[in-house]
This record gives sequence, C-alpha cells and structure tokens, in this order.
Amino acid sequence: MPMIRLTVPSGALTEEGRKSVRGDLAAVLLRWEGAPDTAFFRAQAWSYLIELPEGAQTTAEDDAPRFLVDVTVPQGALSERRKAGLVEDATRTVLEAAGLPADQALRVWVLVHEQPDGTWGAGGAVIRYADLVALAKGRQADA
Repeated sequence: MPMIRLTVPSGALTEEGRKSVRGDLAAVLLRWEGAPDTAFFRAQAWSYLIELPEGAQTTAEDDAPRFLVDVTVPQGALSERRKAGLVEDATRTVLEAAGLPADQALRVWVLVHEQPDGTWGAGGAVIRYADLVALAKGRQADA
C-alpha cells in the first residue's frame, strides 16, 4: 500500500522532471520499503503529482517554490534507517526534477505517514502488514 504524493507549484519542475518524477519517486519508495521488484508490487506503489495553481504557495519570506512529499506506508514497514534513506532519496529526486542544486534541499519537505495496522483496505478487504510481508516473501521468487 505504499503511496507517495508530490505537491508542487505549477511550473516548478523541468519538463523532463515533470514526466519522470512520479515513476522515480515510486521506485525510491519501493526500494526503501524493501518490496520485491516485481510487476505486482510496482503496480501497488501509487504515485501522484499535484500541481498547485500560480500563487497558491508562499512563505513569510518569499515565493520561491517549495515541494511537499507525502509518503504513506504500513506502520512498521520502515525502520529508522529506511526512513532516513527514503527522505534523502526522495529529496534528491525532487531537486533533480526541479533542476535545483543540493544546497536547496530545505525547500523539500518529506512527511512519512505510517498507517496503523488494520486501517487500510484494498479490493474490498482490510489488508494487514503481516499479509503484505507474506505476499512479498511469496512474490520474491517472481522477481
């Protein structure tokens, strides 16, 4: 159930970055979640790009674009080390998509939302983290 959502001001990404950032962020999320690299798991990593209209984002200081990455994962799916790696790689991916240097990293915020067990459903049923772990172990042979 990994999901990643990038919110940006319209026009803040390069043309190439706009085309690739959703897939790139989904791949980052799957890598740090430790999911098998199979078509099934790639299809479950939902990635959204939300572009705000002109003038919809600002700070008390300036109007330079800021980037918000919201990540939703099952509770327990990411260790502290994995969260740190996810935040670092997601930040780098967004900066690259916007054509910005690494010294602009504070313009990217990454919020990791851990969904409590038993509060997510798909296909008409509640899915638990243990179900996903078992599914991943069974699907690793398909990779």
